[in-house]
Amino acid sequence: MSKGGFGQAPSPAEGGRRPSEAGEGASNSRPQRFWPKHKTEAVLRLLRGEDMEFLSRELGVPAATLSKWRDVFLAAGAEAFKTRSAQVEAEVQRLNAKIGEQTMENELLREKIVRMEQGRPLAWSRSKK
Repeated sequence: MSKGGFGQAPSPAEGGRRPSEAGEGASNSRPQRFWPKHKTEAVLRLLRGEDMEFLSRELGVPAATLSKWRDVFLAAGAEAFKTRSAQVEAEVQRLNAKIGEQTMENELLREKIVRMEQGRPLAWSRSKK
């Protein structure tokens, strides 16, 4: 069997690699660019206790890069909790103000109903004469 000449890729049975699309020298099993999904999966594997050196070799990414991804991931997670609680707090305040307004309107309407049933309409303003 031939080892594959120029322009001819060796078959997998001969132990060769499949040709890459961009002429890259790395394995096709890892992406050229790590998207957020890939980074998240790698960080989660680290957080679950996988060895950083093993993961670094498997993904073809320096351990320092994996460490940086982990730090960014954890910092962003902490910020997400802070931001969420601030947003939730603002929403709680807005809804409490709305409840107060609705309660006041209900009280005024109940008073108006009572006065109308008694034949005394609720006066909105009084004459100062």
